[in-house]
Amino acid sequence: MNPLSQLIGRRDWLGDGRMKLLAGPVLIIMILGMMIVPLPPFALDLLFTFNIALAVMVLLVSMFTQKPLDFAAFPAVLLFTTLLRLSLNVASTRVILMEGHQGGDSAGKVIEAFGQFLIGGNFAVGLVVFLILVIINFMVITKGAGRIAEVGARFMLDAMPGKQMAIDADLNAGLIGEEDARKRRAEVAQEADFYGSMDGASKFVRGDAMAGLVIMVVNIIGGLLIGMLQHNMGFGDAARTYTLMTIGDGLVAQIPALIISTAAGVTVSRVNTDQDVGQQMISQLFVNPQVLVLAAIVMGLLGLVPGMPNLVFLIFTSLLAGLAWMLTRQKEQRLVEAELKTEAPPAPEAPEASWDDVQLVDTLGLEVGHRLIPLVDQRQDGELLGRIKSVRKKFAQEVGFLPAVVHIRDNLELGANAYLITLKGAEIGRAEAFPGQWLAIDPGQVTGQLQGTPTADPAFGLPAIWIDAGQREHAQVYGYTVVDAGTVIATHLNHLLHRHAPEMLGRQEVQKLLDKLGDDQKSLVDDVVPKAVTLTALQRILQNLLEEDVSIRDMRTILDTLAEHAPHQQDISELTALVRIALGRAITQQWFPGRDTLNVIGLDAQLEQVLLQAMNGNGALEPGLAQTLMSQAEQALERHEASGEPPVLVVQHSLRPLIARFLRRRMRHLVVMSQAEIPDDRTLRVTTLVGGR
Repeated sequence: MNPLSQLIGRRDWLGDGRMKLLAGPVLIIMILGMMIVPLPPFALDLLFTFNIALAVMVLLVSMFTQKPLDFAAFPAVLLFTTLLRLSLNVASTRVILMEGHQGGDSAGKVIEAFGQFLIGGNFAVGLVVFLILVIINFMVITKGAGRIAEVGARFMLDAMPGKQMAIDADLNAGLIGEEDARKRRAEVAQEADFYGSMDGASKFVRGDAMAGLVIMVVNIIGGLLIGMLQHNMGFGDAARTYTLMTIGDGLVAQIPALIISTAAGVTVSRVNTDQDVGQQMISQLFVNPQVLVLAAIVMGLLGLVPGMPNLVFLIFTSLLAGLAWMLTRQKEQRLVEAELKTEAPPAPEAPEASWDDVQLVDTLGLEVGHRLIPLVDQRQDGELLGRIKSVRKKFAQEVGFLPAVVHIRDNLELGANAYLITLKGAEIGRAEAFPGQWLAIDPGQVTGQLQGTPTADPAFGLPAIWIDAGQREHAQVYGYTVVDAGTVIATHLNHLLHRHAPEMLGRQEVQKLLDKLGDDQKSLVDDVVPKAVTLTALQRILQNLLEEDVSIRDMRTILDTLAEHAPHQQDISELTALVRIALGRAITQQWFPGRDTLNVIGLDAQLEQVLLQAMNGNGALEPGLAQTLMSQAEQALERHEASGEPPVLVVQHSLRPLIARFLRRRMRHLVVMSQAEIPDDRTLRVTTLVGGR
């Protein structure tokens, strides 16, 4: 069964908006019918009036949309309206040539009105007006809109890779979810499709203007021949009758065409904001009283020149001066209201000190300078608040516990664009962000230079530059990762949360983890805490895991391991090592996802033997040996990362705690694993040696 039969066979095909499915086919059939079937004058009146109403509706919709994609159907609407006008021209031409000798309203009241009332029955005036409308439409509006659409389509296609990278960066940073990422990718694709379609659709209007000129010439010549040869009319009568009808027909078609062209220009020339075109114009033209005062002075001087229409100029001078005075009063009133709000109330009598005056230190804090307040002000829809919530949620999903709420406050002692991140009252991060600007981060493979303020990415230290919004698309084309000020702060916070995760895991968080696990594994929790280990010992073990970036999501495996070994082993370091072995598959998966062969860094056999002897002695490294180990490890890590491999060093199980504590002081991102943590079904291959030649 074909789709049309399926549609007709359903009982509810007329409901729930399914009539919209027939709008396109019905319009096409109507357009083709007007080209083939002769129409009576009354039908032409209806269709010409419908064409004018449709053009006005399209213009109003384009004026009230806030971004081009709100009117994504505009290219198709442009095609259909152009076809509708051309089909009406064909239908009206048929009626004019067949019935025009009768004069009057033989071609319909609308054509008669445009030929008689609008141009006063003077075909010479009508011809000039028609040509002027065609020139305005063809040379000015359509040409400009077509150029804007062409350039917009080119820049939109060039910027697509950079926009996709920005979406991927937000997704990887946890600032948006997978659903939001899919929606934003679809919007990017729709923008490219829209501007590409507008680039081609603008050619419809240019062709329509040319067709209007040709149809006018054909109608005048054909009308003269038909009137003189078939209906025995004089040359003057035939010229007057058919020329007036032809010009009326042309004006009926060109005025809606001009309206549609204006709508196309408005759609492609607008800048994306939260305002429509009218709001943008009013809010930006009539906002500065100084501009209005200067304009009033100029108009007043022109009004005083002898011979000028003084009254008209002075009227506009008064209007501009009055508007400037009104705007000045409003600005002064706003300043007074702001001063009244900020004026300090009289100091009340100091009350006695109480326990309410004791303020506990916040676990996590974010202090911002005064220019960053709009980013965190809920009354101003601060975008950073939602991103901080997303960062905490993603952290909980990845690491295994929920970090404390971030308490945000303004700090006038900071720089205007500075922010400060604190942990338990102590500073752990500080940087600057510039609202309204974008941070272009150099990932190492950019192809161009930008103008702006050089800086470094506060989270990872990559070279970056603060740029204006106008350079954003150029930066994406050059290969920069471009993020806004809110994303910079959120990414910095996310990085510091992972780095200081052990310090944020307190007894309360550990107890909540046990309570959550107790819903399904109550007996396991009761056997381990406090029978096998105390809550404090469990907290310390979990902190040791977090110290080396090991997730504690698998609490069941951790408790199973402690239940087995804690009764006869109470050393925290040994229990941590046993838990790491139990979590070995997850740790390996974290650094080598989907790989059977693990390319890692290893220790030279001779160096490994020296380290074993040192550990079996007093457990400390001699200064000379420590310096040698540090320098050789740094060189090996640099060579290993240059080959694109994860920064993983694998050593003997007994050496791992000592090597991990020593090397991670200066190489924070180095991962030290023991051979016992590698699953048996993975192949271990040492590709870089520490101490080897």
